[in-house]
Amino acid sequence: MLKNKLNYRIINLAALMILLYIGFSNIGLWWGIIKKCISVLFPFIIGFAFAYAFTPLVRLLEKKGVPRVLSLLIVIFGIIFIVVGVFLLTLPMIYDQLSLTLKMVVEILHTISEKFNINIDFFEMEVTDYLNVILNSLGSVTSSTAIELLGKSFDFIGKFIVGFVGFIYFLVDMEKIRDSVRDFLMSFHPRSFQYIQCMDTEISHYLKGLEIFMFIQLFEYCFLFFIIGHPNWLILGVLSCLTTIIPYFGGLITNIIAIIMASVVSFPLVVATSIICLIFPQVDGYLISPKVYGKTNNVNPLITIMVVSIGGTLAGMIGIVVALPCYLLLRTTYLFFKKDLKKGMNLVKETI
Repeated sequence: MLKNKLNYRIINLAALMILLYIGFSNIGLWWGIIKKCISVLFPFIIGFAFAYAFTPLVRLLEKKGVPRVLSLLIVIFGIIFIVVGVFLLTLPMIYDQLSLTLKMVVEILHTISEKFNINIDFFEMEVTDYLNVILNSLGSVTSSTAIELLGKSFDFIGKFIVGFVGFIYFLVDMEKIRDSVRDFLMSFHPRSFQYIQCMDTEISHYLKGLEIFMFIQLFEYCFLFFIIGHPNWLILGVLSCLTTIIPYFGGLITNIIAIIMASVVSFPLVVATSIICLIFPQVDGYLISPKVYGKTNNVNPLITIMVVSIGGTLAGMIGIVVALPCYLLLRTTYLFFKKDLKKGMNLVKETI
């Protein structure tokens, strides 16, 4: 009798609303707990992300006939060599070139002020102070002893070591991790495994192409700016490499910086730099990039610009970096469930 009078749907809905109210009213507490958990797990998250990102390179070496153990050693020691090389070899050179850049910026501001009769003393002081702060910070790093450096940044170094060790373990066991996830999804829901497999293939292809393309950009532009005598060839090469993760806009920013720096040195250098900035991005975009990425990650340039702009608006620099991978995942999701969506739409039309 009582069972007939009770409406369990209303009771369940009321319970759900109460739980949602409790959750939203304590959202600050939950967010604090989530941030604390992310802070603790952050080195492992970064280690796993880098292991996942460099797994395509390990696979590429294996396809070339290199044994897996040797492929892992090549990738791990290659990363160590690059990191150590940046700090021990290129850091003093970058410091010298930043000093020269500071002088160039001051000369450029003076030239603009005199040519157009504009008072930009305040702006010049702000820019100079900002660059001096960078130089002083970089100078303290290059002049500090190892003990002082460890004392000042113990927390960062500790997290870096934990993350790097985690990266090595994740990279070594990545195939086992993938097999475990595959077995779980196959036993739980085979369709889910097919979907995850499609997304994994798309992102793996993108990451492999991005890594190869970054190395090409580093050596290409370091060499090009060096042979024309650009005084900031190393900084521009590193910038070209790092800004590769920002489609279109990254290369444009690097080219503008290169031309502005060359304008202080000499007119012939401006011409040579302009030729490089006009010709070689086209070579990269129409010849090298399609060869590296292939057709699977081919995205319309207009869509790429829109996606990057939306990502920057929503999440700043992080949004710009992850915008294209997120778009690729969404596109893969749509293509995978395209037939299901059409069936659903047809059922809705038949019902109506």
